[in-house]
Amino acid sequence: MSAPIALSCGEPAGIGPEIAAKAWDHLRGDCPFFWIGDPAHLPPDTPVALIDTPSQATVACDRTLPVLPISFATKAQPGQPAPENAPFVIQAIERAVELVQTGAASALCTAPIHKKALIDGAGFAYPGHTEFLAALAGRERVVMMLASDQLRVVPATIHIALSEVPTALTPSLLRDTIQITAAGLRDQFGIAHPRIAVAGLNPHAGEGGAMGTEESDWIAPLLEAMQTDSYTLTGPHPADTMFHAAARARYDAAIAMYHDQALIPIKTLDFDRGVNVTLGLPFIRTSPDHGTAFDIAGKGIANPSSLIEALKLAQRMAQST
Repeated sequence: MSAPIALSCGEPAGIGPEIAAKAWDHLRGDCPFFWIGDPAHLPPDTPVALIDTPSQATVACDRTLPVLPISFATKAQPGQPAPENAPFVIQAIERAVELVQTGAASALCTAPIHKKALIDGAGFAYPGHTEFLAALAGRERVVMMLASDQLRVVPATIHIALSEVPTALTPSLLRDTIQITAAGLRDQFGIAHPRIAVAGLNPHAGEGGAMGTEESDWIAPLLEAMQTDSYTLTGPHPADTMFHAAARARYDAAIAMYHDQALIPIKTLDFDRGVNVTLGLPFIRTSPDHGTAFDIAGKGIANPSSLIEALKLAQRMAQST
């Protein structure tokens, strides 16, 4: 039996504790995982088993949510992050990474964090969760994949202004993105010969230069050159024709050029069940594709679907490696 999945608690004033309890109740022993955090932050009716090691979680999760406990500085108030808890949120992530790197956990799933709370309370020096994980793993470059049963898509550039995309999008960046995506599809998704479709940057993929020349100047030549490196690539495609059902059947993952070009189609197709996957790490990492949702925290109405899918995908990926 494989090791259980480590679920870091994320921001305790958000919906993370609530959806962790709901995900456990839905999955139970079908997808063994343990939660790293302060058990006092979980909903009061959550059946909890405090564990000392991840190996204890596999047996415990049938009847209780296994918790590897960390005592936080203060009680969590829904919707009101406490800066003094920030060092312990970070500690939970670091502990989870340690366990997955040693093989005590088969994969890492992360609940959403709140960057401002981490900056205010712990001087957090990273743009986000993914960059922190890359630093802990000693990796300079990772990529974000959004995945569901209907689509896998990777944005080459992520959280930058649209005006900055043409400058940030370089041949080196796109090549790295393709290479990391292909390796992830092979090694973590078990796809021996991944097919990757690449979007153009401009409307209609430039329409022969009438709407931009990046496609003809360097994107198409790069894809052609990489075909000789045993990559199965197509494109650059007009983004507005890449995401209907017949098009999606022709590739295993799509690479988009910027954030909204990637996230609009997957959130339209499968808003509640999309999963954030980090490729390029030396371990499996998934996360629900949403934030802390302070506005509904503590109300008992948070939808756990994305976290459930993130845990299930982490399990499938672990079984494929």
